[in-house]
Amino acid sequence: MGKPIVAIIGKPNVGKSTFFNYLAGSRISIVEDTPGVTRDRVYAETNWRGRDFTIIDTGGIEPESEDVILSQMREQADLAMTMADVIVFVTDIRQGLTAVDKEISLMLKRSKKPVVLVCNKADNFEVDRQSAYEFYNLGMGEPFPISSTNGIGIGDVLDEVFNHFPEGENEDDSEEIKVAVIGKPNVGKSSLINKILGENRVIVSNIAGTTRDAIDSKYENEHGKYVFIDTAGVRKKSKVKESIEKFSIMRTLLSIERADVCLMLIDALEGVTDQDAKIAGEAHEAGKGIIIVVNKWDEYEKETGTLEKYKKEVYSKLSYLSYAPIIFISAKTGKRVDKIFQMINNVAEQNAKRISTSLLNQVINEAIAMVQPPTDKGRRLKIFYGTQATTKPPTFVIFVNSKQLFHFSYQRYLVNQIRKEFGLEGTPIRVIVREKNEKGV
Repeated sequence: MGKPIVAIIGKPNVGKSTFFNYLAGSRISIVEDTPGVTRDRVYAETNWRGRDFTIIDTGGIEPESEDVILSQMREQADLAMTMADVIVFVTDIRQGLTAVDKEISLMLKRSKKPVVLVCNKADNFEVDRQSAYEFYNLGMGEPFPISSTNGIGIGDVLDEVFNHFPEGENEDDSEEIKVAVIGKPNVGKSSLINKILGENRVIVSNIAGTTRDAIDSKYENEHGKYVFIDTAGVRKKSKVKESIEKFSIMRTLLSIERADVCLMLIDALEGVTDQDAKIAGEAHEAGKGIIIVVNKWDEYEKETGTLEKYKKEVYSKLSYLSYAPIIFISAKTGKRVDKIFQMINNVAEQNAKRISTSLLNQVINEAIAMVQPPTDKGRRLKIFYGTQATTKPPTFVIFVNSKQLFHFSYQRYLVNQIRKEFGLEGTPIRVIVREKNEKGV
């Protein structure tokens, strides 16, 4: 079982995104010093009463007509019903109960999913909450009046959401490495998983992982225990191109979030596309271990030096993944597929690697001795010491005299020196900078 998923749905302009951003902000503020965190995603991680969970914003749809409202609300409701453990149904207390609200409520009832009914925009709480009684007519239990703008009443909503969460994560599968096979449609994700599951298997069992448009396949061989998360169900199935692509990306993001290692599949014949770069970037920003898998290599026309030339082209277009190993395979014929397991094990180990403070500072001091820290207007950057805060990915806190003096280029230099000494192949590295006079230091 992964983290619970909470989908926020409702008609346009009821404040779904404001509610989402309020919840996301409480979490994002904790990691504000983490570089590369995307703040405008359609999903975010947050925490309530010690339980981590994922929130999905299905907002942002501005339909042109009433008919389109209903059709796109169905898209949102279907998404929520498929992916979510709990649904937060947001209404507008100022508009009162509308026909569209009733339509959505009927679909949600059919989903059999737990629904928490929220009446947003109750900014004058004492006065507005009287208007919430009208929403009892939906037959969805107690309506919770809130103000997302002012943060009023949200704690009560989260308490109710928390009460509907499934049981906690299963600790017995801690030895399993969760592997998400990601990439754009028709790149060979299903073929790769079928090839893996169909050959040399010891134990294979298909389980209904999450009913989130992904099938989790447990697999065990001489290399270890794995759960392969197949995102192959992501396809463009509708003429409503924008919303379907958005939902497809959502499913991919959720698969990435659940994974320890991501196999980023690239079609050898097409090369790295913009869509590839976007998907790979999400895995990078999520801090996951990454292996670049170039599929259909058997169909690629080769000559002397082709492989090294192709590698350079991949790293040129995915420069932020210079740490990720590349393997060239054919999912169709099975060529080199068996080599993936050792790479997965190594990348998972590196992503979870912990480095002692003494060894880390030895490397930092040697790096400083080789290349002096930068200066600005006569003031030089001083690096006092560093320590590893967390793993998955390895995250280092560096204490300095001035954040402004710690330029990105010097941070990159230190990260490269850390990689040179400790390996950390296949995993991003995060650096959090703290000034020594900051609170708690």
